Amino acid sequence: MPVNSFENYPMTWKPDRRSLTSPLYASLASMLEYDILNGFLAPNTKLPPQRELADFLDINLSTVTRAFKLCEAKGLIYAITGSGTFVAPNAGSEIFIADIDTSKGCIEMGLIKAFDALNIHVAEVIRDIAEKNYLDKLLDYGYPIGAPYHRMAAKQWMARFNMETSLDNIAITSGGQNSFTLVLISLFKPGDKIAVDAYTYPNFIELANMLNIQLVPVGGDAMGMLPQQLEAVCRATNLKGIYLNPSCNNPTAVTMPMSRREELAQVIRDNGLILMEDDIYSFLCPSDYLPISHFVPEKFVYMHSISKALASGLRVAFIAYARGFADAITRGICNINIKTSALNSEIAAELINNGAAEAIITKKLALSRERNQIYRQYFSIENPLENPLSLYRWLRLPRRYHPKLLEEALMKRGLRLFHSYRFIVKREESTQFVRVALSSATDVKELERGLIILKDFSTEK
Repeated sequence: MPVNSFENYPMTWKPDRRSLTSPLYASLASMLEYDILNGFLAPNTKLPPQRELADFLDINLSTVTRAFKLCEAKGLIYAITGSGTFVAPNAGSEIFIADIDTSKGCIEMGLIKAFDALNIHVAEVIRDIAEKNYLDKLLDYGYPIGAPYHRMAAKQWMARFNMETSLDNIAITSGGQNSFTLVLISLFKPGDKIAVDAYTYPNFIELANMLNIQLVPVGGDAMGMLPQQLEAVCRATNLKGIYLNPSCNNPTAVTMPMSRREELAQVIRDNGLILMEDDIYSFLCPSDYLPISHFVPEKFVYMHSISKALASGLRVAFIAYARGFADAITRGICNINIKTSALNSEIAAELINNGAAEAIITKKLALSRERNQIYRQYFSIENPLENPLSLYRWLRLPRRYHPKLLEEALMKRGLRLFHSYRFIVKREESTQFVRVALSSATDVKELERGLIILKDFSTEK
């Protein structure tokens, strides 16, 4: 029997003892997971102390500890020494492309769709390739990491963004998310720790959770992650790697200046970290900026998806990596992908070699410039280091909202946006934001309608 009476005792979570089945720890973990993912336990809710919960359920303390560890491994909860255990702020908040079906009739400003109307130029290249007499040669198992011709195009394209590397250390993958998966599985193992910005791309968060890789948030300022904070985390914990998105951080839109890149590179080198640099937005960055990977030649993986710059549906990304990682990454590609579609790689290479890729980027930059001008008519940009050509904005909310209720309220008004809880890693927000995608509306008139809805909502009392 429980030591204490809990009849009128306040507890943030009171699971039903009668619903527990054997093994108890797995059953309790499932109950906690269900209540978190279905919204019965709000983000950042402090859970009852483990000993108190064990007493309430009349089970062993070790059973509760095992259940909590299972949920922590999935990224559903997190512990702060001396403070307790809390529901993760972004538990179950990954962004699925399929969610677009739930917002039919709404103005899309949640998912970042990078001017999809320009895909017509990609379609023209696909039609040309379909008429080539070597099309059948693109449909076999050859060249798992990419044909030399395709990797040469990748090398040329990455050099445009100041990422110079040997052809031997370049591979082609099936998009950015596939690149993350390959690198995490090839170079890391369950339990490893990776430093990230406090606000991070949510699908990277979820992937790390699925692989039981721990993300450690590092504080930052207007320029991005703080080197001294990263150094402190390195001293306090056994970090193995770091994930950065410096050209236009998703979601904060900050372009990290060169001075900060070099400072972080020094800390990365000093502590022997593996750098995962996600440079999907390099086409928005000043032309003279160098990737952080340039300063960490011995332990980097540079990931360059073309989904935002050229076409998301191609699912092609280029990765460059330090020589010491070549065998592990090749093994990962061969066992996870077998190979990247040579047909998709051929389309990407043709876009690069015939000048269409450059033309598409030029048009996207012009469209983005126009839409950012419209955004500034309704909202100010607080951080001057936010990329002026960003496809999205990071808007501070005037007051606190329940994250899901905010998204639902805006959806009812015909606008889809994502609250900052989807992007935060293991801490409570003192200030809340929304990420506002500017490139997803079908035209500027629709964008303006969405901004008016958001402006009216944000000024309501």
